[in-house]
Amino acid sequence: MCRQRAGKNDVNFMNIRGFQPKLFSTLKNGYNKQTLVQDLLAGVIVGIVALPLAIAFGIASGATPEAGILTAIVAGFIISFFGGSKVQIGGPTGAFIVIVYGIIQQYGMSGLCIATFMAGAFLILMGVLHLGTIIKYIPYPIVVGFTSGIALTIFATQIKDLFGLQIESVPAGFIDKWAVYFQNFDTVSWWSLLIGVGSILIIVFTPKISRKIPGSLVAIIVMTIVCLILRNLGVEGIETIGDRFSISTELPQAEVPKINWESITRLAQPAMVIAMLGAIESLLSAAVADGVIGDRHDSNQELVAQGIANMVSPLIGGIPATGAIARTMTNINNGGRTPVAGIAHAIVLALIYLFLMPLVKFIPMACLAGILVVVSYNMSEWRSFKAILKNPKSDIIVLLVTFFLTVIFDLTVAIEVGVLIACLLCMKRMAETTNVSVLSDEIDPNADSDIQGNLEHLTIPEGVKVYEINGPYFFGIGNKFEEMMGDMGGRAKVRIIRMRKVPFIDSTGVHNLQNMCKMCSQMGVKVVLSGVNPKVMKVIEDAGMDDVVGKENICSHINLALKRAEEILSAQRV
Repeated sequence: MCRQRAGKNDVNFMNIRGFQPKLFSTLKNGYNKQTLVQDLLAGVIVGIVALPLAIAFGIASGATPEAGILTAIVAGFIISFFGGSKVQIGGPTGAFIVIVYGIIQQYGMSGLCIATFMAGAFLILMGVLHLGTIIKYIPYPIVVGFTSGIALTIFATQIKDLFGLQIESVPAGFIDKWAVYFQNFDTVSWWSLLIGVGSILIIVFTPKISRKIPGSLVAIIVMTIVCLILRNLGVEGIETIGDRFSISTELPQAEVPKINWESITRLAQPAMVIAMLGAIESLLSAAVADGVIGDRHDSNQELVAQGIANMVSPLIGGIPATGAIARTMTNINNGGRTPVAGIAHAIVLALIYLFLMPLVKFIPMACLAGILVVVSYNMSEWRSFKAILKNPKSDIIVLLVTFFLTVIFDLTVAIEVGVLIACLLCMKRMAETTNVSVLSDEIDPNADSDIQGNLEHLTIPEGVKVYEINGPYFFGIGNKFEEMMGDMGGRAKVRIIRMRKVPFIDSTGVHNLQNMCKMCSQMGVKVVLSGVNPKVMKVIEDAGMDDVVGKENICSHINLALKRAEEILSAQRV
């Protein structure tokens, strides 16, 4: 018996409580030589595409070129090996540039190391707790708002290198940054600007010639050659990576960050932002990939893989990593169909790092700035931004607040405030959908589903009022209902509360209902509940509400409720 179960899942060391990497199931199900060749070719192409991006993201984040490439190698390998998507390509992405740069400026590289490590732990915890599906419900205007805000911020960070401005230190603030740019525009290096603009044009027009060749790689090769020629001709003022960084090909030594309670409390917030952004971006990327290849990713397994990658990356001097939509789509478009392609892409980057890294120092900084300008444009989602501006006002408010907070302050504030506003607006909408109606004469059986028997009509006896709640009974509607029930006097001796259309009730709703029953009792008015569904009934019973109302006064449908009301009226007459 035990052997049969083991045979059913040969690779079961990661299949703990439902967690199993896609790599293992893919290799077991008809993996062949043809698929291997396609994956390897796709991996080579994606590796070449990832190289300039990894370098650019590493530098723009305030780290080093090596940090970007090492992150792409290590995190890319881990995400493909342990991930829940067949085609997801992981590594450093543009979305993290602003966050990482801010953390380095405030806490240094050691702070970034600890925050990334903690973010990895948060991601694993999210996956273990099966929160992958919940993260998908973050409102779309928030995603577009902070993505567009990040894109604009990335663009702003590249102005110095794109124009070759002679500025010793660029302020972190968005507005302060532009003020410094305008003050120093007389230091423009026209050769740097020519290389930057040329890089942008090459990236834009390369796909029109061939979609197989990455435009960013062509731009780097062409502009590096141009830079070398210009330097040999005596042209100065074109800064290269080698002028700013000392390039090393040595393998990094693993170093565990020194984490204590003080660092945990100090870096918990940026770590959670890294985790949330990584989770959102990776799951969005995996969902987009699913639509293209007709597959379905395991969101919780993907979060676990992202977590492992972000716990390992800082150990070798790397930066945060997540699923990269552009590289994932490049993988798919070039034939990659299994995680083997992602592993191959990491191996290609490792070979480049070991044997070709000394050539990186000749790449012009203006060329990398041009690459990131294109990245920021592609990230901006300006079409989606424009489309949301035609949506209801609540969506527009969430979009603009998230966007401006991201640009002016930082992503931490933007996500927190954006989610808070979205939740408040959601509760407002739910409260607006819930209404309370009062019936005092008769009930139309054609409009009611809980009336039993073939009756032409149901007459409400004199002294009985029927209140129907239509919608969720939560704190947003509690006060509204209490105001309607405020007039407890009058002719009503029995009040029937129809709850057949109440899908759920929260603690505030229960508390409100208890207060109303006690007020009615003090005034000699009986309360009868009608049509309570099982879920709501359980909440009422757990809160002891059935004892307050009286179990005999909780009826399954309106017929019994009216009958019970007549019994109460008869007893009062005696």
